[in-house]
Amino acid sequence: MTDVIDELSGIVSALRSARRRWREEHRRWDAGGRELPSRELLAVVVQQLAGALFPMRLGPPDLQPEGEDYYVGHTLGAALSRLRQQVALELGHDARLRGVEAPPFHEAAELVASFAARLPAVRELLDSDVIAAFQGDPAARSVDEVLLCYPGLHALISHRLAHELYGLGLPLIARVISELAHAQTGIDIHPGAQIGAGCFIDHGTGVVIGETAVLGQRVRIYQNVTLGAKSIPTDAAGHAHKGQPRHPIVEDDVVIYAGATVLGRITIGRGSVIGGNVWLTRSLPPESRISQAASQADPNSAFQALTA
Repeated sequence: MTDVIDELSGIVSALRSARRRWREEHRRWDAGGRELPSRELLAVVVQQLAGALFPMRLGPPDLQPEGEDYYVGHTLGAALSRLRQQVALELGHDARLRGVEAPPFHEAAELVASFAARLPAVRELLDSDVIAAFQGDPAARSVDEVLLCYPGLHALISHRLAHELYGLGLPLIARVISELAHAQTGIDIHPGAQIGAGCFIDHGTGVVIGETAVLGQRVRIYQNVTLGAKSIPTDAAGHAHKGQPRHPIVEDDVVIYAGATVLGRITIGRGSVIGGNVWLTRSLPPESRISQAASQADPNSAFQALTA
């Protein structure tokens, strides 16, 4: 037993040294306790917000219609209170990184109030996503089935919440929320991506949508689709430039079938259909039809034939 304790003591000491080196190299100090937003608490916040948005479907199983407004008010209050604390942590963390004084708590409260004011609009967007899934999938028997069962819809719930927070200047919390959804659904949507109304992600596993991607209305995406960057510009030290537009623009009413890879800041014109397993790195005009076989043929003649 003594040998085990001695061995653990050495491991603890080595881990302490590793933490110290990391903090010194990256100017990180945690003397005041945990100073970052909590994945666990943010998961609770998302669950509460989803219940408040869809109380009779994603709320508690014993909820009755006459208690719906009370539940929504109570649940929203609890979720927003937790969120304010998490926002204050992110604002403080960001201030420390920039070497400035942490903002007062009322700034966190104001940001959360702005977020809360957007929830009715988020609900309207999600309603359009539910309808798109119901109308676009012959296997869907009801909108309730979509809400309860479809991973694409649950990924969009998280994304639309995360996107609002991202737009308010809270990228860390937004990214945590998106990655929680990624872990649950296999669908990886960066919170910076702009997604229009009526999006349908069918099946969804392996879908990747990058930070600067822009999707129009009524876009339909199947499993293993990537909307990614063609290349990442770097500085002289080899570090990636941040925030530059580098992902596709997908216009309204586009369908992208399973396994397609669309890379770079290109535009997929309205009403186009991209077939399964296509690798695409250049723009398409509206109403294009492109298949794997055509995309592997002579690029100019195939492109002209498909868009003629």
